[in-house]
Parts: sequence; structure tokens; C-alpha cells
Amino acid sequence: MAGGRRQAPPREEVLAAAMEMIAERGLEKLTMAALGREVGMSSGHLLYYFRSKDELLLQTLEWSEGRLGAERARLLTRTTTVRERLDAYVDLYVPDGHRDPHWTLWLEVWNRSQNADEDARVRLAAIEGAWHRDLVALLAQGVSRGDFRAVDPDRFATRLRALLDGFSIHVAIGLRGTDRGTILGHVRQFLDDALLADT
Repeated sequence: MAGGRRQAPPREEVLAAAMEMIAERGLEKLTMAALGREVGMSSGHLLYYFRSKDELLLQTLEWSEGRLGAERARLLTRTTTVRERLDAYVDLYVPDGHRDPHWTLWLEVWNRSQNADEDARVRLAAIEGAWHRDLVALLAQGVSRGDFRAVDPDRFATRLRALLDGFSIHVAIGLRGTDRGTILGHVRQFLDDALLADT
């Protein structure tokens, strides 16, 4: 009604706007005031809902991870070979390139987590756990079908994700000689050497 208070946008709209700002302008430009202007809210109003910028960033990461999780589930249930699904998992994991917005946000949230409370640490562990469980299940399937060597899926997943994290950080920060294509080539060669049964 005319003269009435503007209703606050839904939480998802705020999180989507935060992610879009990170993608278009970089994380350093994402302030509560700038985000408030983007969604038509005051920075004080945003702080009422999110309590702090740390909480806003963590919720934005959780929202982004929810979307990635749905895409990961779609990829991992396709009727393709286990190896093709493993390659799809790796493709989804590795950043698109320098300043990939999801990885930019991920790195910032993990950096801030050094001083995070227990609730935030549990929520971050849940994000990591989802990626890990999906990878373990995929590796176990490959081993049980005889497509992969008889590795321990949990131990191998832990090591593979450490490798992916290291390479992904290099891609996300734009380290010379570590573009996405080069990294994917290294990972696929590693998987061939480590998993494919001798013929």
C-alpha cells in the first residue's frame, strides 16, 4: 500500500545478490552497505537478519553449496561409467578460473573460520562432509565393480580431496602455470595411475 514499509526481500534473494556481487565486483566490494543498496535494505536491517558479515558470508556459502550439491547429485546419478562420473565430480570441484566466485567465497569463509564459534565450524564441516561422502560412495562403486583398483575409498577420497583443494586454490588465486585445463590434466593422469586396474 502507498506509504507502507517495503517488505524485506526473501533470504534467498539477499544471498543470491551477495553471490552476484562477489562474481561481478569481487569480495572486497561486498559490504553490508553495498549489499543493502542492492536489495533495498539498510545495512542495519541486514545485520538484524545475519548478525555479522561473517554470518552473511557463511550463509551465502551454504546457499551456494546447496546449489552445487544439487548439481553434484544430478551428475553422480547419470547412467555413465563410474570413471566418467568421477571426472564430472572433479570438473565440478575445480574452480572455473581465477577469481571463481564460489572459491573466492570459500577461501574467505575458511580464512575467517580460525576465529569462528563451534556452530560455524560444525556447519563448515557439514559442507566438507557432503563432498567427501559423495566421493567415497563413487569410489566404492568403482572398486566393487572392478573398474578401480582395490583402494580404501575413504582414505583415497581424503587424499584426492587434499590434492583437489591444493590445485583448486592455485587456480582460484591465479597462480601462473596452474590454469584450469592444466590442473584437470594433472588430476586425470593421477586418477589413471592410481585407480585404473592394470590391463
